[in-house]
Amino acid sequence: MNGKKFRMPARRLATVATATALTAAPAVLAAAGPAHATGDEGRASAVVLRTGLDVSLLNKTVNVPLALSLNEVQAPRSAEKATLTAELNGVDGGRPFSVLNAEVATSKATVEGGKAEGYTNLAHAKVHIPGLPLLSLIEVGQVTSKATCEAGKEPTASSNLLGDVTVLGKKVTLTAGGTTNVEVPGVGEVRLDYSKTEQTSRTAAATALELKVSVNPLKLNVAEVEGTLTLAKATCETPAEPAQQAGPSTEPAGDVKPQGEPADEGLAETGGNSMTPYIAGGAVALLVAGGGAVALARRRRS
Repeated sequence: MNGKKFRMPARRLATVATATALTAAPAVLAAAGPAHATGDEGRASAVVLRTGLDVSLLNKTVNVPLALSLNEVQAPRSAEKATLTAELNGVDGGRPFSVLNAEVATSKATVEGGKAEGYTNLAHAKVHIPGLPLLSLIEVGQVTSKATCEAGKEPTASSNLLGDVTVLGKKVTLTAGGTTNVEVPGVGEVRLDYSKTEQTSRTAAATALELKVSVNPLKLNVAEVEGTLTLAKATCETPAEPAQQAGPSTEPAGDVKPQGEPADEGLAETGGNSMTPYIAGGAVALLVAGGGAVALARRRRS
């Protein structure tokens, strides 16, 4: 500008330097921000009863699929159900047919706090199928299933059986993880798998009872039922662990060795913490800026 040089007044220079140092301080301190959760939030499910049966009526002239579920819930949204009966229409002369009756039939699925969990509880339950109106397919005292998937831990799954189990009028003894075959002449055959569990590094599933059914009472072909039936199943999938943000390292550099003797244990605490280096750095910046401003002011006066 026409060869003239403009100098910033010393006071203004000091003000600008101070503002710059104060503005930079939050950016430095932001490096120690909180960790944030990322990735999948996890899943869980639970169901009291699920059927996949094929019902054939009148010598297979009419086929009615019996596919229903009772108290099936899923999360991330936590949910709970406790319906005690399940009915099917269209197989009993137009009247509703009761498939399951129970005193307790609850299912619950939750995902919260880094943990996903499914849980079912079925007690004093009777399951009926078309063609056997007076004889229960299965009766159970109580069965429960639980699947838990927690971040940072191995998933777990378990099923428990309390009380007696009766299949087609016969009391049976079940073995966890084993298979039991029940055959009743003139009625049919049922294969039971008790306490089936599956686990991977991130998922788990537990099924209290799974039945493979083949029933044709007296071979009359009035009502033939085939398929599978599941009681008390729970599943889960582990939520992703929160991503931890690396903070400033407190270890000395590879080529630098600590000097001096360790401090006495009896010295009083000064209140220092991990933020002390940043505060000290800001103070040094302010001191340098102030010193520069004073030097410029003295030079102008001279």
